[in-house]
This record gives sequence, C-alpha cells and structure tokens, in this order.
Amino acid sequence: MNVPAIQSKAPQDQQQSLATELAAGAPDGAGGSLFAQLTGNPYFTAGFGLAGLATVGRLGQKGLTRAAYYVRRRMLVELEVTRRDRSYPWLLRWMSNHHRAEMQKIQGGVESAGQKPSKGAFESLVRRFAPRIHEFQIETGEVTRPDGRQHTQFSVVPGLGKHIIRYENAWILVNRERQGQHLDYEGQFFETIRFTTLYAHRSIFERIFLEANKLKEEAEEGKTIIYHSRGMDWERFGEPKRKRPLDSVVLEDGVKERMVEDMQEFIDKREWYSDRGIPYRRGYLLYGPPGTGKSSFIEALAGHLEFNIAMLNVSQRGLTDDKLAYLLTRVPARTIVLLEDADAAWVNRRSVGEDGYAGASVTFSGLLNALDGVGSAEERIIFLTTNHVERLDEALIRPGRVDLTLRIGNATEYQIGKLWDRFYGEMDPKGAGRERFMAKVSSLGLVDAISPAELQGLFLYNKDKVEGAIASLDELAAMHAHVARKMTRGADEDVRE
Repeated sequence: MNVPAIQSKAPQDQQQSLATELAAGAPDGAGGSLFAQLTGNPYFTAGFGLAGLATVGRLGQKGLTRAAYYVRRRMLVELEVTRRDRSYPWLLRWMSNHHRAEMQKIQGGVESAGQKPSKGAFESLVRRFAPRIHEFQIETGEVTRPDGRQHTQFSVVPGLGKHIIRYENAWILVNRERQGQHLDYEGQFFETIRFTTLYAHRSIFERIFLEANKLKEEAEEGKTIIYHSRGMDWERFGEPKRKRPLDSVVLEDGVKERMVEDMQEFIDKREWYSDRGIPYRRGYLLYGPPGTGKSSFIEALAGHLEFNIAMLNVSQRGLTDDKLAYLLTRVPARTIVLLEDADAAWVNRRSVGEDGYAGASVTFSGLLNALDGVGSAEERIIFLTTNHVERLDEALIRPGRVDLTLRIGNATEYQIGKLWDRFYGEMDPKGAGRERFMAKVSSLGLVDAISPAELQGLFLYNKDKVEGAIASLDELAAMHAHVARKMTRGADEDVRE
C-alpha cells in the first residue's frame, strides 16, 4: 500500500529541482536570462566587437578628414589660373626661367661668376636635393630676325602634372591639369594651373605675378602687337612686330606732328572728358591714293605712342552687329582699332560664292551704332582708311565718329627730297645728285603724281646707285603716262555706254 505514495512524490521533486536550476541560471528574471545567453555566445560578441571597431574607425576617419581639411584651410592657400586668363602663358614662361635659374645655381653658376654663395652648407644641400620639374612641354614659334629671315624658336615650359618649386623661402606645389578632352573655340584644351603654399607665404603670389609680367614686358619691349578678332574676343595675329620708327614714314611737312599732338592730347585728357560727360573716344580718317603710306603711318603712330593695333574686318564670316559691338567693348588696353578700306566693306555683300556664303551679316547701321551708339565702348581710338573718300556715307564720317580727317596724298617736292636724303644722303653729301634728281622729277611732271611707295621702290631697285636712280625716272614717267592713257580710255568708254 506504501509503493504508490513513493512514485507520486518523485515527479514533484524533479519539478522543484528544475525550477531551482532555472532560478539559479537567471537571477534577474527572464530578460536577464536572454542577455546572459547573448553575452555568453562567442559568435555574437565577436560580431558586435567588429561592428563597434568599424564604427569607431569610420568616425575616426571622418574626424581625421575634417581635421586635415581644417588644417589645410588654416595653414595652406591656393591660387588657380585658367588658360583663358592672359597671365597663363606668362606664368609658364616664368616657371621655365625660374627652373633654369635654379639649375644654374645648383651647377655652380653663381660660383663660376666669381660670386660667393649667399647661403651656407645647409642651403646648398637644400638646393641640391630639392624636388625639381621633371615633365616639360615644347612650344614652337617663329621669330623674325633684323635681316628679315625667319628663325624657329623653341620654348620649354612645364608639362601637365604636379611640380614642386622653391621660390625665396617658400615651397610651392604647382599642379597643371587638363579639364576634359574638349577643345575650345581656339582649338585648345581647357587647362588650369593651381599653386599651393603655406598661408604664411601667401604674399609671394603677388611677387611671382610681378616677375612674370616683367618677363612678358621685356619680351614685348620695342614691339607692336597685332590683334585680330576670333570668335567673341581678340587674339594675337602672328608674332609681335618691331616698332616702326615714326621718322621712317615721310609725309608732307607738319602732318605727322599734327596727328601726334592730337592723339597725345586725347590720351592726356581722360579726366577732362569725364568731367564734362563727353564719351572718351576718338576717331580718325586717313584718305588718299593707294601707296601713300596711310597704313604705315598708323603703324608708326602706334609704335611711337606705345600702342598696339587691332585689325577690324567687318566682312569677316560669322560677324554680326551684336558681335561687332561686343568686340569693340573688349579691345585690349592701349590698342588702336584699324578699319582699312572702309569704302569696300559693303561691296558685293550679297554675292554668293562657290561655298554658298553670301557675305558678312554686319549692317551699316550696326557699324554706326558700334562706333557711336548708346552701347558703344569708350576709351577707344579708331582709325579708318580709304582710297575713295567720296564713296563713304556722311553718317559714317560725321563728328563723333570721325573727329579728325587727314588727306595723305602723292609725294610732294618736300617728301621726294626727304626720301632722297634717307637713301642717298651719305653718298651725296654735297647734294649735287639731289639737285639733278629733283630737277628731272619736276621736268617730267612727277611731283604730286607718284606715290611714296613707287618712289621708294625706285630707290630700293637702285641701292647705292645715285646715277641709276636718276636714270630710272624716265621709265617711271613712261609707266605713269601709260597708266594715265589707259584710265582715260576706260573712262571714255564708260561715258559712251
């Protein structure tokens, strides 16, 4: 009878022992039991640790990046120059010259010149082991020698990439890079140069630009730059030309002096124009037969007053009224605008060529507004030349657009004598040949009949030959008589028609 009582007690003991074990394993309740299981799992703790390390690393990386950016902003300074800026080629040439000078110092150029180095051994080591420019680019150009021959000139400039240079006591990181592979309207890639140095050395940029500009001025000293329009801006046309002396152009007595005086007065009276509300611009018209020296005189004037020349062609393909007006607002400083053969600018404008081009789209009213309209540019000097002044519209040459008109005619007795002295003055010191030459010119009726260009051609053909120049007058007179008869015959035929 006692056996069943023992069997019913065993299950109760098992349940009690299980509850005791559970309670011992989870003293904080069911939640604590789950946390204990997770923390006791080695896989979970390893993954959680890796995630935590990754988070800490990411935050540290961002912190370092921000700190580096902050330090860079506080300690470094950058300067960017694009290819479109005029100083871009100046800086490339300055870097080349600076690199060449540093290399000469390293190779003992200073010592060989008999001077002692200004620095000690540390400076010598710095120069010897300093980073240098290792990537270069060749620029080829043509230079005209005094004798007229063309000379090919090679210029080595820093190439694309990063370079480190030392200027004074500052280290500069130079990064020349190309933006994309697209060409601009000049057929060149868009490039930039970025200079980076310590913020404390930021003042060196100004000195670098001053040196680069000085190099540019030295290269252009004694020369006249010719511009022509391309697209929406002016660009150099060929290499700069040697300035033409004003004395090389022989005009009637007093003509050059009058023009120089008028232009110099205009240049000096800028504030006078501004105080009176008068547009600061000046227009000149030179007219006369071909070969009388109109264009040569303008070139000599530009050289004498240290101006450049911008050639304006209103018949240029693609040029419109708006582009013309914009171009005249973009004329480089101290530059004369030259419109040659103004009477022929609108001849055959509507004739269609083989390529289907029907002429420029600049209208006469567009030119008038660009010269003297509401939106016309100031601080401008413009010259117009023509062989037929009677063909010009009165609206084009009225005061305000043309302020001074000068006739440049055929060679007068004064001009002929001056040209003779220039070519044969040393060979004819007593003037005997000059007297015979002038007498023959007068007897043949060539005074005021031949152009200075024809007379100069005669002298060039008879270099150092006084008698040859006098004898050649007969041939020149015969040629003029033939041309005169031909023109008279042509005029008679036109009248009969």
